Amino acid sequence: MKPAEGSTVIGKSVVIRGELSGDEDLYIDGDIEGTITLKGSGLTIGPNARVRANITVRDVTVFGHLTGNVQASGRVDLRQSAIVNGDILAGRLCIEESAVLKGNVELKQGPEAQSKSSTSTVTSSAPVEASAPLFTQPQA
Repeated sequence: MKPAEGSTVIGKSVVIRGELSGDEDLYIDGDIEGTITLKGSGLTIGPNARVRANITVRDVTVFGHLTGNVQASGRVDLRQSAIVNGDILAGRLCIEESAVLKGNVELKQGPEAQSKSSTSTVTSSAPVEASAPLFTQPQA
């Protein structure tokens, strides 16, 4: 897996604890714990990455391990090797075969996906009845 040209790279030997924010695309292959805020940019979590953070981004592609909630105004892409434990609030979601997701998913249209604050989390309600749909999508 090669980072996109022009992306900032955090290599696999790098360990960061704390808050990470910026206005450019970021490729992470290291160990990150805390929060990641890239509201107008894209994030790629590489195959060697171990990320334990709540994430607020435009788009995110996950190849590695992610524990935390994701809030994306655009697209969340879970690739074949992805393992995600956390809730996802996004405009679009793509999950490849063999990717693992444990958490809740809420898909929103347009600016509504951006309007939630980065500290809010998606919570589950009462147990879902067997006849209820697993996913709901907004009506066009």
